Amino acid sequence: MISIPQPHPEELFHTPSILGFCVAKDESRIAVATNFSGRYDAWGIDLDCAFPYRLTNEGQVPHAMHFDPQNRYFLVAFDRDGDENAQLYLAPSRGGPKQPLRTHAGRRFMFSTVSKDGNRIYYSSDKDEPQFLCGYVFDLETGEERVLYRGEGGPTVLAAVSDDESSWVTYTAFANTYQIAHLHRDGARTSLTPDPSTPHVVASASFVGDDVVFATDYLADELYVASFHPKTGSFERVWAPENGSVAHLAVHRDSETAYAVVMRGVIDELYRVDLRTGRAEKLDAPCDVIGQLEVGDSGRVYLLGASDVHPGNVWLRDLDGTWRALTNVRPMGFSPEDFVRAEVVHLPSFDGLELEALPFRAKPEVANGYTIVWPHGGPQAAERKGFRKLFQYWLLHGYHVFAPNFRGSTGYGSRFEKMVERDWGEGPRKDMIASIEWLLSQGLAERGKLFLVGGSYGGYMTLLLHGRHAEYFRACVDIFGPSNLLTFAKSVPDFWKPIMKRWLGDPDDPADRERLIQDSPITYLDGMTKPMLVIQGANDPRVVKAESDQIVQALRDKGRDVEYIVFDDEGHGFMKLENEIEAYRRTVEFLDRHRQDEKP
Repeated sequence: MISIPQPHPEELFHTPSILGFCVAKDESRIAVATNFSGRYDAWGIDLDCAFPYRLTNEGQVPHAMHFDPQNRYFLVAFDRDGDENAQLYLAPSRGGPKQPLRTHAGRRFMFSTVSKDGNRIYYSSDKDEPQFLCGYVFDLETGEERVLYRGEGGPTVLAAVSDDESSWVTYTAFANTYQIAHLHRDGARTSLTPDPSTPHVVASASFVGDDVVFATDYLADELYVASFHPKTGSFERVWAPENGSVAHLAVHRDSETAYAVVMRGVIDELYRVDLRTGRAEKLDAPCDVIGQLEVGDSGRVYLLGASDVHPGNVWLRDLDGTWRALTNVRPMGFSPEDFVRAEVVHLPSFDGLELEALPFRAKPEVANGYTIVWPHGGPQAAERKGFRKLFQYWLLHGYHVFAPNFRGSTGYGSRFEKMVERDWGEGPRKDMIASIEWLLSQGLAERGKLFLVGGSYGGYMTLLLHGRHAEYFRACVDIFGPSNLLTFAKSVPDFWKPIMKRWLGDPDDPADRERLIQDSPITYLDGMTKPMLVIQGANDPRVVKAESDQIVQALRDKGRDVEYIVFDDEGHGFMKLENEIEAYRRTVEFLDRHRQDEKP
């Protein structure tokens, strides 16, 4: 009998990821930002023939994509090896060599939209105002760039432009949970909400005629659909879900209909909202988590979505309500039945606060009895029921995975999300310990058989838990995590700095400085006694390489067991397939080695 080889877990990383998409004005095709080839680029897909074709050949992450309404060009923004300094380019409509449109070394361009005729490009940039940003319009015919506004008070980005280009909306951020919006019209700047001094969020703004429709949590705990009417200067609450928060909002102007993605903990739901009556209807969706939502002029709905055992794909909802997949991303050699579905559990924290968590149980035939505890990044983000190649990779290697959503996570209301602000290292850390103790008490993991792995804020939490609670873990893996909050606060990108005081604290304020020292992992070097692997991207603009350098050197000076891997062509994450495979292969080898060291 011929023996057919089974796929290796590493084949999972060859599964393409779709970061985002855009839809052509005539809805004849879409573009997707994906790594079909192992490197990220923009690819086109004609809706009458689903086979993809290249639009660019850069091997870099597309940060924005847009088809010219007249089908003359394709606009795309690229950074360089993860530095996140996106530059704007034009390519032929069907793809080909790119031409610089707006570029500036060391600075970034944040695309917003184009005019109805495609002759003017709207964007924000830090090139003239590094902290607060400015908004611009560039005329393709004259080559003239004009400043629309200069940011003030906080980083200010261009969110939406009216069809007649007489008005626009900006967001100004003071924190992730405090982002106000203004309508700029006839030389006046008007808040979309009644009191911009009250902390709240405005997002997903769109023009519907003269009115502006948006999502906000103004005077509420969760985001709802609202509108602002310039003629009367009035703010209106249009529709709020019974529970959950509006995470994405897309408007069909002709029918005055909004489509809203409602985030409820680890899953999303999709609703259609009549903006005239405020009535909403829940729609079926082909996935559990929705990452992007668009509506075409035809009224057809497009979304990017995934579930715990199905990778992200772009879907189209036709006018008759049926869904069809426009992409067919699936892992080579695996079926959904080969993967592990997430359980959803609720548990009490140290102070009675209810937390939600996702345990993944490796299949009995491969389970090795060890559990990887995963504090997520953000911190104002969440682990959700989307497809996690990394988790499935670990599960195929026999490791259980446990991912708690500690205080500060998104999807549980504004009050919950704000709990991490100016408290990075106390409440969330205790939530993690309470979650681990719950896991052990339920018999879902064994004491002495826990590993700790995290990236970004999760890397910070990995370092902090290692320093303060090393007794729980056999070994720890930190992936580009801040190690010293004093140096981290000063090294972030310029346009982050205005929000750092509210989000993290001010290292120049004596009271904050003391707390930041107390919450810094590097304060607890003596407690970091377990083997550690540290992984870092050299071009990371968010958590700079010096954050990993200093903790690695400090531990080595104490004679600790530390492995250090630096990827010279990566930033805050892995955008190149060979690096992703190398990083996570080395992670599993590290865990296996320290699992095998266990004494009988």
